[in-house]
Amino acid sequence: QVRLVESGGGLVQAGGSLRLSCSASGNIFRPIDMGWYRQAPGKQRELVAIITSGGSSNYADSVKGRFTISRDNAKRTVVLQMNSLKSEDTAVYYCNVHETGTSSSYWGQGTQVTVSS
Repeated sequence: QVRLVESGGGLVQAGGSLRLSCSASGNIFRPIDMGWYRQAPGKQRELVAIITSGGSSNYADSVKGRFTISRDNAKRTVVLQMNSLKSEDTAVYYCNVHETGTSSSYWGQGTQVTVSS
């Protein structure tokens, strides 16, 4: 059983910053890619940022230059630093962990981020 615990969502004014954190625990036996997705009302879930087990990162075009993803392998934690937030960043943000070379993928419960304009 794998458990993901997210924290750090909330309400912020446009131009502000938030920091999301996600910690993974449980039976993880392979290197893991870690990422953040988001889902706004009436829209599909989309990738925000991902950081691979090797440390490479990729971002959605809409957040490049504003968001930074990082990880602590020893703590199995992934952090999303979000700066210069915009109203269109409002969504539920989900942490995802994927065991490389397998189909095993795990999701957090989601944390609400609301950006007021």
